[in-house]
Amino acid sequence: MIVAIPTEGEEIFQHFGHTQCFTLFEVEDHWVKNTTKIDTSDSGHGALAVRLKEAGANVLICGGIGPGAVQALGENGIEVIAGVTGKVQDAIAAYLSGKKLGSPNANCDHHHEGGHSCHGHTCHH
Repeated sequence: MIVAIPTEGEEIFQHFGHTQCFTLFEVEDHWVKNTTKIDTSDSGHGALAVRLKEAGANVLICGGIGPGAVQALGENGIEVIAGVTGKVQDAIAAYLSGKKLGSPNANCDHHHEGGHSCHGHTCHH
């Protein structure tokens, strides 16, 4: 199984559609077997789901994410755990230990406004 986390430095990047990098964790028997990073090359919201599918991702742990991205990821067979903040390593450790992660209210659903707040960060388009 491969778990993907949008990453900025050591932290979970809080706006899925604008992430520049994903950390991919290859997991086997509740242990991290391998870790790699992939550059998104400014792929944008729609292309990120395909990029993650091509990388073999089964699960995405992220901060804020819009309903269209959640749908695209689901259509590509990727489970979404949204509303997670903090360090990437802490998130993967919590996931592997079976702790409940995320928040059901983590969706960014107002992307057509000039600027908006997505659960702890501000996005300007």
